[in-house]
Amino acid sequence: MTTQLDKHTIRRRIAWRVAQEMRDGDIVNLGIGLPTLVANEVDKEVEILMQAENGLLGIDNLATEENADPDLVNAGAQPITAIEGSCYFDSAASFAIIRGGHVDSTVLGALQVDEQGNLANWIIPGKMVPGMGGAMDLVVGAKKVIVAMEHTVKGKAKLLRQCSLPLTAVNQVDLIVTEMGVIEITSKGMLLTELAPEFTVEDVQAATEAKLVVSDNLKPMALPV
Repeated sequence: MTTQLDKHTIRRRIAWRVAQEMRDGDIVNLGIGLPTLVANEVDKEVEILMQAENGLLGIDNLATEENADPDLVNAGAQPITAIEGSCYFDSAASFAIIRGGHVDSTVLGALQVDEQGNLANWIIPGKMVPGMGGAMDLVVGAKKVIVAMEHTVKGKAKLLRQCSLPLTAVNQVDLIVTEMGVIEITSKGMLLTELAPEFTVEDVQAATEAKLVVSDNLKPMALPV
């Protein structure tokens, strides 16, 4: 595989494709990092409510330098904007929404995902982290779990037969979107449903430790204009 995409193209592609999964009326939680970019890619014709686990329902876009409010940030401490009619509350209420099953989709990054839909995204042993955050609650409480991530890290596979890092949750991942394609977690394993135009099925398999099942209806990955 020789195709090289720049970082901006990769991140925008993933965020845009994830945004296509959003439906009218959805309540959506965006994790820190790449998933926050989804807020900028959701079609304005689609009416959703985006939740920040630190206590906001009704995120709009990421803020610019001109309209940033130091008191208005997402869970990753990034300045954000809010829609008209947004609601603010404390963390206890926020996690009551999450644990109560009121979040339709959560979008997270990952260190590893395996064939069973197991997710590892909170710690690499030996490295300091501020805490596990809300991911463990989100992936169990949300109705749909979408992983948005680059396909590999430093050339190493992140889609594995079995996760080797401490798990965030077991059997909870539904969909994976990378710069190479779209993969569903099914009872038969990882099902490749969409393929980016720069890559072949063989390219994706070479970058994936898990055995991919290729959909009979494999189609080109939808890309931003």
